Amino acid sequence: MSPFRDTEGSPAASAPGRAASAGPRTAGLWTALKWIVPVAVGLIVYLLPQPDGIKQGGWAVLAIFTATVLGLILQPLPLGAVALVGLTATMITGTLEPDVALGGFSEPTIWLIVAAFFISLGFTKTGLGRRIALLFVRALGRSSLGLAYGITLTDLILAPATPSNTARSGGVIHPVIRSLSTTAGSHPGDESRRKLGAYLSVTAMQVNTVTSAMFLTSMAANPLVQKLAADHGVHLTWTSWAIAAIVPGLVALLVLPALLYRIFPPELRETPEAPGQARAQLAELGRMSRNEWTMAAVFVLLLLLWSVGGQVWDLSATVSAFTGVALLLVTGVLTWGDLVAEKSAWTTLVWFSVLVMMAGQLQDLGVIGWFSDSITDAVSGVGWQTAFVALTLVYLFSHYLFASNTAHVAAMYAAFLTAAVATGAPPVMAALVLGFISSLYGGLTHYASGPAPVLFGGGYVTLGEWWRTGLIAAAANIVIWMGVGAVWLKILGHW
Repeated sequence: MSPFRDTEGSPAASAPGRAASAGPRTAGLWTALKWIVPVAVGLIVYLLPQPDGIKQGGWAVLAIFTATVLGLILQPLPLGAVALVGLTATMITGTLEPDVALGGFSEPTIWLIVAAFFISLGFTKTGLGRRIALLFVRALGRSSLGLAYGITLTDLILAPATPSNTARSGGVIHPVIRSLSTTAGSHPGDESRRKLGAYLSVTAMQVNTVTSAMFLTSMAANPLVQKLAADHGVHLTWTSWAIAAIVPGLVALLVLPALLYRIFPPELRETPEAPGQARAQLAELGRMSRNEWTMAAVFVLLLLLWSVGGQVWDLSATVSAFTGVALLLVTGVLTWGDLVAEKSAWTTLVWFSVLVMMAGQLQDLGVIGWFSDSITDAVSGVGWQTAFVALTLVYLFSHYLFASNTAHVAAMYAAFLTAAVATGAPPVMAALVLGFISSLYGGLTHYASGPAPVLFGGGYVTLGEWWRTGLIAAAANIVIWMGVGAVWLKILGHW
């Protein structure tokens, strides 16, 4: 079996869902609850007394927003459909006028995400992403720890142009892990899972949270962070984000595979056959094709434009991204049919636009200000450093209640940023740290982010192991990002 082609038939992939296995009545009840819970909670919020200081319509927007976020978590319908229902609710109830409700679709940051989805499609279609993974396995794959670092470097290289961290895990990393593991005799669902697959799976998850935090374009919620920060007068660019994250990010990428190797070690320590298998696969691929070279050149150009395009040519990150998409279309690497068929991009456009619109209205109508004042009151009387650490920890561990990075950011980021600034925390530092945390909490649980169910679903890791390693990795990230990261941000002059 080829070590770099996906395999079929894992227990996680073939087993029916819990609700379905429990029978039609249970499945029907669960489907009904997915509708009942968001609607009921939204109605409860709406019927609560409106606090002072909130403008007309603000409390109704909060109720619809709360119901929509719960809908995005429980998913009685696909994400885009849930968002469309929430959007319709704001208009049909008269809470918002159509021109306001539809305003989110004109946000440049949302179109940046759509463009980046198209760019990441180029890596998959041309095979360049798989070739990169093979090159690292060939170079580093003689041990299980080396394989982990090869996966880490693959994720790091793809991250700047792949806003779907789920696509990185599901489309490139997960197939490599499954193929490497099964070739080494490590199979999901039996005693051999700890031989190699379990270690590589948890490592890939925690590495993904770090690479997602390192670039504005490496996770779909990061541009939402940028938008919400800008609404509060803090302007983050692709370059400023990357520079601020590069040092703690690289330290975390060095530490986490080794830490997990120690606390959750694979039974198979040496993998001498892996480089040879990778070499054979590279030989099958042959020389880089014209499209691969074109994709690589466009990627390098995009990194240049995202880094200095704003300063030198006054190009925004969105304009730069669409420049890359246009080049891929003109050179034939992508076709219009490819773009039309990329459902993830268009789905993200819909639900992300709705969340951005609602979050903006919550800010404009005073709801975020009221919530942040409540948080500020709770941490008043202590220095801003202590208050900021407390706020950051609450923000991070509250993600146990969420199944989406974006939903968590939309629900809580603006309020926590406002509260942090109100306690005296430097605005840029607070915006960046909370932005980084918005990716780092994605490995806490098996439902915490898009990549989590993909990697957990491989069947190599038990639920207890996943939660335990997730908590330990989160603690390590807190130390690194609030220790090394704090020193680095001090050097950069952000506090």
